[in-house]
This record gives sequence, C-alpha cells and structure tokens, in this order.
Amino acid sequence: MRKLTSKIVLFFLLGIFFYSCSEVRKIQKKQLLIHDNEIIVNGKSSNSEGLHIQLYQKPNSKLLGFKPRLQIYNLSKKNADSSYNAWLLKKPNRIKRMTKLYSKKQVNRLGKSFFVSGYSNFFKEIGEAPSVLDTSSVRKSEKRLFKYYKNRGFFDAKITSKIDSLKNQKVKISYDIVSGKPYIIDSIFRNIESTVVDSLYYQISNSTLIKSGEAFNLENIINEKKRIATEFRNRGLFHFQENHIKIPDADTIDKPKNTLNIAINIGNRLVKKGDSSYTEPFKLYKISKVNIFTDKQVKEKAVGIDSVSYRKFNFYSSGKLKYKPKALTNAIFIEEGQLFSDKDKTLTTRALSNLRVFSFPRIQYVEDASGNGLIANIVLTPLKKYQFNIKGDLTHSNIQQFGISGFTGITFRNLFKGAEILDFSIRGNIGTSTDPSIKNSTNAFFNILEYGGNVKLTFPRIFFPLNTRKFIKKESLPSTAITLGLSKQTNIGLDKENYNGSFYYDWGLNKDETKKYRFDLFNLQFVRNLNIDNYFNVYNYSYETLNNLAQIYNTNVEFVDENGNLTLPGAAEFLNQVSYGGIPISNEDDFKTINTIGERRKRLIENNLILSSSFSYNLSTKKDFNDIEFYNIKAKVESSGNILNIIAKQKNEAFSDNNKRTLFGVEYAQYVKTEFEYIKHLHLYKKSSLAFRFFGGIAVPYGNSNSVPFSRSYFAGGSNDNRGWQAYSLGPGASKSVNDFNEANLKFSLNLEYRFNIFNSLNGALFTDAGNIWNVFDNVEDEKLKFKGTKSIQEFALGTGFGLRYDFGFFVVRGDFGFKAYNPAKEYSERWLKDMSLSKTVFNIGINYPF
Repeated sequence: MRKLTSKIVLFFLLGIFFYSCSEVRKIQKKQLLIHDNEIIVNGKSSNSEGLHIQLYQKPNSKLLGFKPRLQIYNLSKKNADSSYNAWLLKKPNRIKRMTKLYSKKQVNRLGKSFFVSGYSNFFKEIGEAPSVLDTSSVRKSEKRLFKYYKNRGFFDAKITSKIDSLKNQKVKISYDIVSGKPYIIDSIFRNIESTVVDSLYYQISNSTLIKSGEAFNLENIINEKKRIATEFRNRGLFHFQENHIKIPDADTIDKPKNTLNIAINIGNRLVKKGDSSYTEPFKLYKISKVNIFTDKQVKEKAVGIDSVSYRKFNFYSSGKLKYKPKALTNAIFIEEGQLFSDKDKTLTTRALSNLRVFSFPRIQYVEDASGNGLIANIVLTPLKKYQFNIKGDLTHSNIQQFGISGFTGITFRNLFKGAEILDFSIRGNIGTSTDPSIKNSTNAFFNILEYGGNVKLTFPRIFFPLNTRKFIKKESLPSTAITLGLSKQTNIGLDKENYNGSFYYDWGLNKDETKKYRFDLFNLQFVRNLNIDNYFNVYNYSYETLNNLAQIYNTNVEFVDENGNLTLPGAAEFLNQVSYGGIPISNEDDFKTINTIGERRKRLIENNLILSSSFSYNLSTKKDFNDIEFYNIKAKVESSGNILNIIAKQKNEAFSDNNKRTLFGVEYAQYVKTEFEYIKHLHLYKKSSLAFRFFGGIAVPYGNSNSVPFSRSYFAGGSNDNRGWQAYSLGPGASKSVNDFNEANLKFSLNLEYRFNIFNSLNGALFTDAGNIWNVFDNVEDEKLKFKGTKSIQEFALGTGFGLRYDFGFFVVRGDFGFKAYNPAKEYSERWLKDMSLSKTVFNIGINYPF
C-alpha cells in the first residue's frame, strides 16, 4: 500500500511539472509568461478588483490553480493554413495526386476543414493566448494606478514596479503603491453668472455630493455635475447641458498641506446665429402649448385633418379622431403652464408606450414666438389594430413520448377607443404516451389531448366607481385587467377541467427602486376531475403500498384480479371498507397508513371551488437584466372563501359527505395565505457574485376547509428550490416522502449560490439549499409531517452541488447537479453525507437563474 501511495504522489508531481512546462510551449525563448500580478498598498498585499482592473496586462485566467483556457489555446497550431500549404508543397507530386483524387476546389477546402485547420481556430476562439510580458505595458499600468489614486484625492501617491523571474520562462510583476494621505476638501465656492441659475443651485445645494471635510473624489464631482444638470433640466432650464458646468482642477494655493478648495463655475449660455455668437443668461421655460399628433403623417397633410381641444391639449388626426382624448391625456405628463421638465418627458414616453397602442413616441420641443415658452409636439405612430400570433412546437415530457403543441392568439387594440386591449388566445396539444392505462383505452397514435383558451381585457386606468387618484397616482401607470380562461385534459392524470377568471388592478413606481403592486379583487378557479377512476394509475406508489397491505388484510375476492392484486375499482372499495370498519385492521400502524392513503385520495379527487382576493407587493433595485448587485422583496396576502361562505349560507344547499357546506354541489375552500421572499445579490470580484434567497409561506385553512387545496399548497425540491431532491419528493417534515406528490401548507426555504465565470459565456455555480415543508393548523395528524416550532429546525433538508450555465444574452440555460448533504427523512445516524455519490445525483435543467 505504501509503494502504491508513493507512485501516486510521484505521478501527481510529474503531472504538475509537465503541466507547468506546457504553459510556455507556445511562446518564444526570449519571451516571458506573466504568472502572477501582485499589488502592494502601503506594505500590504491587496486583492482589490478596482486596482487589478487598472493593469494593462493580466495573467492567464485560472480555475482551481490551473490555466485550462491557456492549455486549450496551446493545443492549436500557430498557422494551420500555412502548415497545410507547406505540407502540400513538401513533395512535388502530392498536389497532382490529390487533385486527381479530388478537385482543386476540394483540395483548398480540405485546408479549411475542421480536422486540418478548423480545430485550431476553434481552440484559439475558446482558449486564451499566452499573456506575454510587455515592459511598456508595465509602465502604462503604473501611470494608470497613479491616476486611479489621484482621482481619489491621493495627489502625492508614488507607484513603482518590480519584475521577478521565476522558473520555466515565467515572471511575477509586483506593483508597490505608497498612497500618502488623501487631500481633504476645505471650502466650496460657486461662480454662477445667471441669476436664475444661481437661485436654482441654492435650492438644490443641500443634496450636493461634494462636501467639506470629505476626501477629494473625482467620481463625486462627475456625479455632481450630472445631478446639477438633471435638477436644472427638471426645473425649467431647457437649454442647460452638463457641459455648461466647469469644475477646474483642485486649487491648493495658500492652503495647509493635504487640503484644497473646489470651485463650481457656471457661465451664461452661448448662442450661435449664423457665423456670429453671443452669450445671454439662462432663463426658465414654461410649456405654452401641447400638440398631440395621433398619426405621424398628419403634420405633412394640408387637408383632411381633424382637430380637437381637450383640457388644454390639442389633438390632430387624419380624419376623425379614433381615440378618446381622456385616455391619451391620462398618459401625458407634459401640461400647459408647467415648467419644462425632462422627467415629464420620460414619464410621458414610458406611459404612452405602456398603452401598447402606439410604437415608441417622438416628443419635440419648439420655442414659441414669445421666446419664453415651449410648444411640445407629441408625435404618435399607431400600431396595427389587429395583431395575430401563431406558434407551434414539438414537446417531450415524462407524460408524453411525443407531442405537438400550438398557440393562436389575436390582439385587438383600442377596442372602445380608450386604448383598451383585448387579447384572445386558444392553445392545444396532442401527444402520444406509452402509459399502459392510456394505450389500453385507445389504439390511436395520438392518445392524449389538452386544449384551452383565454380572454383578457386590459384598461389603461383603474376601473372603479370611486376616484382612486389620491391613493394611486397617475405616475404609477395603473391598469385594470379582466381575464377568463378554461382548459381541459384527456388521458392525462385525472383528466381535469379548469375554469378560471380574475379581476385585478396593478400599478407601480419606477425611481431608484422599482415598486409594483397588484390587487386581485377576485380570482375564481373551479377544478373538476373527470377521471377519478384513474387515480391509482397516477399515484402508483400509493397503490403499491395499499396493494401490499391488501395481501394481508383483504378477504374480498371481488377486489382483486387473477394474480391476487387489487384492481383499480377494488382499491377504492378496499379503502372504503377499511374506513367504515368492514375490513378490520389489527395493526394500528397499518390502519393509519391505509387511512392516510384514503384521506389523500379524497383530497386529490375532489373538485375545487376557490374564490380569493389578494394583494401583492414587489420591491426591486434591479435596473436591467445584466445587474449583478441588487435586492428584491416580494410579499403577498391572500384570503379565500368568505364571499362564497355568505352565498352558501343564503342558498342553504345540502352538506357534503365530509359535513361541509357546498355551492353548486361543490365544497368551496376557505383559507388565509401569506408569503414573503427576499433575494440579495452581491458582487464579489470580477465576474463572480453571491446570491441569497429566503422564502417563507403559510396557508391556514378555516371555516369550510380542514386542508388547503392542492393547487394552493407548497412543495419542495426541483430546479428552482432544493436541488438535491426532485420536485415534490422532499418532505413533509421528517417523513420518508411516502406520496407520489408530497405537499403541505407551510414552507421555509434558504438558498445560497456562488456564481463565477469559467470563460466567455460559460459560467459556473456552487450552491447550498436548505428548507422543507410541513403541515400546520390542518387535519394532518402524523407527527412526522407536522411543524413543531424550533424542534423542526433539525428537519431542514440540506442539499448542495454545482452547476453550469451558458449565457445566450437574452436567456440562460443551466444544468445543476444536486446532492443530499443532510436528509431528515433518515434515522439520525444516517442523515449526514450518506447520499453524496454520483449514483444519487439529482440533475436539474432550467432556463435563467433560479433566483
């Protein structure tokens, strides 16, 4: 054993040696490979990303201490095309022989084929060329580091560099920085020529980013110039631009050491007319007129133009106006008599685009005859009245081996001349399944079917009898939506019919943070199961458990087939007999198991009638898709069944077998549900980040319900949750996931993910997921499934693993490999790290990041 260990160590050391030598195989003998950069600040080594970005030359990228991209590049040929031509010319008759076998064109193509030169180009593209030392770049890096420190107030910083030779043509570059003390801002002066501008500056000076007593920072000065220009242009200074603000280099004359003064200079406006120019003070502009052209061609027409005035807005259209003026003015924030404001222009552009009736609007300002006012011309380009969408796709899933899906939709714009949008769509899917229960019922190739339709009517305002503008401002772009939908399945599960409808409002504010609100006045869902006899085909694990127990206790031959196994109708009858005492069960644990299967079957085959109201809130600091550092908060409160309960008491229908009230013959659900989610993304270093998520949700049944409907319950596991478990396979609590689809009404989830770049668009991730689901405040009696306060912390499942993600720009495709690090379903001594093997890996495929 000792000899074997020595051989392994020797083999490993030789591998490292040859790997180290192979790094420099593509560079010339006089060239040196940069192995490492070190930045030392005031005697201490620094890994600051802000400093390392300043360097012109960087070592080749590393992964776990190795340089895979450099090694891939080294597999390529330097000049593959030239090598091929040299090989052809090496023997005089070679070209002749090859031309006889192939055409001249094919011989040339062969040189560009993948096996001759294509693979080299591929390796060069995904690889990374050697980072060869260039001493002039080292000097440039010194200058850039000095500029970096100077911009932060360290005017006396000193930068030196040193190049140390290493083995195998490698070097290490060290940059030594002695920063000195930063210069502190002593006084801030302003020299503003225009009286109006000086007055405006005084009004906004309390929010300045340049403050006495703080260190000089060029970034603050740049941002202060942007802030001043933005504030001025939102307060009436139409001609003002950022370049009108002059802040010269810091003045240190006659000041103590390490202090300086800042001067903010704003001159008068330079006006050019022909070949001459002159200066004049800036002045405030008010909007004197607002013109709205509902057709971009209307300004060019001399005849056939219709004009309408509404609340100081002037509408112009080709022919009769096709829009209600109020609907458009609700989306316009530029108003007559107001001061010019870029903010109003931005809001107007966003609101008009949000109507989905016009393409991106053009807003132009023209000085009026007085010279003190602006005419705002808003030019709109209507989108087509009707828009058709047709989509088709081939599908594959665990339900169907092969499927064809289709979607057809039509959008009607400006339906009632108030910028309303009507979306109507139908969808369908036909497929084939090899499931025996399906194939036995039909011999057709396409033996499963799903179809449905949706209608959505959207109003660009709050559709409510009372005025809501005091609570929901115009700036939040409110809308009202009414939806109706239905879908039906055949030969899929229990063959559900799903009818739904909703009436909701949404609005939001977009400033430094994006806030979105949604209030569902009502959300109606009716789920009807058409094929409950198929239950034990779908929930096969429940059937197998029940069948095994029936071998012990069943005495009725009518419940079994010729092999002694329960038939599907027999399984249901066996449950009923046990429940009513017709078949005695001597073992208490067996009785509980059979009773639990029966109760779950009743729960899942029952039809659901849900009428709920809810309020949702979403706060996000994410500006766009590429943001790395942001946080997101989501909260939701939902209440169901109260209105139905009032109606049911008035109708006084017969009670169900479960002694519950019914409406139209269906038990209705009553529950209160609340959810909270917090997501935080932190930028760490270069292209690496840390992402964290917490989720907590609870749904409490009451009144007419002892449990929460399946569609409103929680599950754990899957590609967006705990990736060490498949969806629906984790929990509840410490149970051993005895059901085919495990769900409960309480959930906690924690996720932590370290994300990093491997090369180009390929990224990697290391993750840890924790959490579980439990039953609480419902009719579940099994203690292993119930939440027990702080004691349930030991039932938090822990999954870990790694993932690969490829970024296509508009979306990300990812694959995650999850392992069960801590499995609460096992005995205490077996919970930790017993499933950490490749054979027990859970592979998840997803689109975009999980959170």
